[in-house]
Amino acid sequence: MVSKMEKFTKKTTPKGILLLLLTSIIWGSSFVAQSVGMESIQAFTFNGIRTLLGAFVLLPFVILRRNLRKNTYIKNGYSKDDIKKKMRISPLQLKFSILISLVFFFACNFQQFAFYYSTAGKIAFITALYMFFVPLFGVFMGKKVRLLTWISVIIGFVGLFLLCINPEDMTDINLGDILATICALFYSFHILLIENMNARAEKEHEIIDGVEISFTQFLISGTLTIILMFIFENPDINQILVAAKPILYAGIMSCGVAYTLQIVGQKYAEATVASLLMCMESVFAVITAALILHETMTLHEGLGCIIMFAAIILSQIAEMKSGTQ
Repeated sequence: MVSKMEKFTKKTTPKGILLLLLTSIIWGSSFVAQSVGMESIQAFTFNGIRTLLGAFVLLPFVILRRNLRKNTYIKNGYSKDDIKKKMRISPLQLKFSILISLVFFFACNFQQFAFYYSTAGKIAFITALYMFFVPLFGVFMGKKVRLLTWISVIIGFVGLFLLCINPEDMTDINLGDILATICALFYSFHILLIENMNARAEKEHEIIDGVEISFTQFLISGTLTIILMFIFENPDINQILVAAKPILYAGIMSCGVAYTLQIVGQKYAEATVASLLMCMESVFAVITAALILHETMTLHEGLGCIIMFAAIILSQIAEMKSGTQ
């Protein structure tokens, strides 16, 4: 999620589309891994281990990138003192890394607890609501929002209503759906924080490393979650081993590999197109949940998914038109 708000001016190429679609497939299928993992272990246990695993997967990339930067400074003839100054993590990056990590901690844990009560496919689609909350919160930050965006927000909430609420019993609201919606709210804050960080960095001419920030958010979030695991849960090594495959998939593939593919893919894709491709994770989540977990949806839930996905596409069209003006 860290590099979603970064600005790229390069045109979209087939390579970028392929890499970002692969990212979406991995992210979408990770919802299945999260659901399967919850059959053996509890939420904090699963999330803490897989998030820390994601940090360890990114650690070699952080070290490699720092070494490459250092070697570049050496080749360009910088003095040792200048290199030391340039290699320091800026106060801006440190500040936002902590804020982003805390927001990510709440987002991913609310999402994980949703699996106690709801299905992987529904959680994936509800999580995609961050695409609508971002422009809503943007209004309070003084941003102008196009009419087409407001229409997509309204359509999205209609889809959410059909997806989450049984028309035969209007009071029957799934707790998992509520938790997933709260998760989407935190992911909205996550995106806006990153946007604000990038704007500040550009204004103050600061170097911000997206991989380092991602590593930090996984490390801090994972550590906090592990602490809560020991406080509120009873982790069993045998049960953790039973859930090893989904943990490894969610940690290595979703946090580590998919994030790296996202960074590379966005180098070859325009930002709005990249965002649309990545929100396809909700579609792949429903497909993989149906194929692997044999999850099924009622007619009104399926209609809700279709309406929400249409709203997501419409919101991206609105952003694309806004960017061309």
